[in-house]
Amino acid sequence: MKRSGIGLLRRIKHSALVLRARIVLHRLRSGRLGQQLLRLRQRLPGSARPHYGWRELRRMQSTVFRDPPRISLLVPLYRTPRRYLRAMIRSVLRQVYPHWELCLADGSGGRGLSDAVSRYSKGDTRIRYCRLEENLGISENTNAALALATGDYLALLDHDDLLDRRALFCVASAIAESGADLLYTDEATFRHTPLDAFCAHYKPDFSPDLLRSYNYICHLAVFSKGLLERARGGLRREYDGSQDYDLLLRLSEKAECIRHIPQVLYYWRAHKGSVAADPKAKPYAVESAKRALEAHLARMGLSGRVEEGRVPTTYRIRYTLSQTPLVSLLVPSSNACDLLARCLDSVTLRTTYPRYEILVVENNTSPEQLAFYEALPRRYPQVRLLHFSGEFDYSAINNFALAHAKGEYVILLNNDVEILTPSWIEEMLMLGQREDVGAVGALLYYPDDTVQHAGVILGIGGIAGHAHKHFPRGATGYFSRLAVVQDLSAVTGACMMVRASLLRALGGLCPSLPVAFNDVDLCLRIRREGYLVAFTPYAEAYHHESLTRGAEDTPEKQARFLREIAVFKERWGEALEKGDPYYHPRLTLLREDFSPKRGREG
Repeated sequence: MKRSGIGLLRRIKHSALVLRARIVLHRLRSGRLGQQLLRLRQRLPGSARPHYGWRELRRMQSTVFRDPPRISLLVPLYRTPRRYLRAMIRSVLRQVYPHWELCLADGSGGRGLSDAVSRYSKGDTRIRYCRLEENLGISENTNAALALATGDYLALLDHDDLLDRRALFCVASAIAESGADLLYTDEATFRHTPLDAFCAHYKPDFSPDLLRSYNYICHLAVFSKGLLERARGGLRREYDGSQDYDLLLRLSEKAECIRHIPQVLYYWRAHKGSVAADPKAKPYAVESAKRALEAHLARMGLSGRVEEGRVPTTYRIRYTLSQTPLVSLLVPSSNACDLLARCLDSVTLRTTYPRYEILVVENNTSPEQLAFYEALPRRYPQVRLLHFSGEFDYSAINNFALAHAKGEYVILLNNDVEILTPSWIEEMLMLGQREDVGAVGALLYYPDDTVQHAGVILGIGGIAGHAHKHFPRGATGYFSRLAVVQDLSAVTGACMMVRASLLRALGGLCPSLPVAFNDVDLCLRIRREGYLVAFTPYAEAYHHESLTRGAEDTPEKQARFLREIAVFKERWGEALEKGDPYYHPRLTLLREDFSPKRGREG
């Protein structure tokens, strides 16, 4: 009697302590300190933990959609560990958005996983399950799940992964807002729960060349049933291992509106044997991916050879050059004979492309250097020498050279660039010859073998910055983006290929930007016309940056620079406000290293 009374007293005290602790915790979470702790956790570098408050969840739950789409989640099951299966199903059941169905096709054999699924399906008719007679492979198992689907939109969900509670709500909201028929979200990898998530993949908006380099869309991908029909149906077993890559390539070819949702809403489980933990876990997937890309090129009317890239599960397309057009290299120079000679030597001694001309535009030759220029045509037969008087004006000099260029394509080339890749013109022309590409940029290094330029990111430093600046040569960058072909907002005019007719139609470089930002302005105008701006890491050069015009170290130069900032902001203020579509709002604008925002920046 005494023992039981003491036990009861202890249980009462324990319950009171728990209740008190919960009250304190609630006050802590809702108070100023709790908000500070929450913001601190959200801003941890690389953090991919789910972060949202109950107010946000209540707002989502109370949202009424005029015509809510039903989203069918397609999940192929095969001997799924039951604890993973239960966690996956619970992540769907906890969705804020209620208009979904979970379609499970089980190829495990025997009784399969029906008992584990029935625990949930008995209480929720949105869960649809079928047991297959045999394992048909991931593609056909998924197609069996597709046969169960009645939704307007479809999504692929792996049997051991998890959805953020807001995932389908965010998808439905994006559909309502944009009418998109193909959508995708950011994702992160986890080992036990999303609270230990790491390796968040903050993706760019749709980049067809990045998709041809690797399946960056991956999870969570959602697409309309109509789009799937236009893309000729479900998954194809001949591409097992990269079946989703083949599907996304086909969907992207037919999509009318592709929308990226810039939030981590999908959690990819990393465990022994999974691709999330080891990309080499499915070696056959590489060959499947290459064949999927080859089929994609054929459908798009593009000719090329698909090879493995520098990084596992990335790919390189060597597009076939349909012709050998004349390429004009426009090289402004001003009293920099040594720099110019190094540049011209690197071009003439290393370049393998057979048809090019070099237009050197000398700006204010000093008497001491006249002998060099007089001997220039004899030393370099490919060179035509032009003279431009007045102050150094990069835009005006290049526009002057453009008027004299005979090539079908022009390459803006600084005289402080030293070519490293013999096939640099071919590499740029492979992309530049495509009808959808307006400009192509190269990978440039400082003389100390760190990256000077790998594309331009809008908004860094207030205007624009160079992607992956100061990364060591040979580094692969953020999710391999330093090592693959991709589309970007801009590339540097230090080494940029443009179709001559397009450059003339645009009126050349902007006269109001005589030195700075004229290349970024040009690329934005090219994109405004509907063309892509592509970057290739396979055309490499050293860039002895700004050695001709020097640093911005005089009051006159600084005043000019401030004027150019004002002009650029006036022309492209809306683009700066929206943010770079090929970057991500969670990534820093203070550095050029693709790191997450920190502190007040977040």
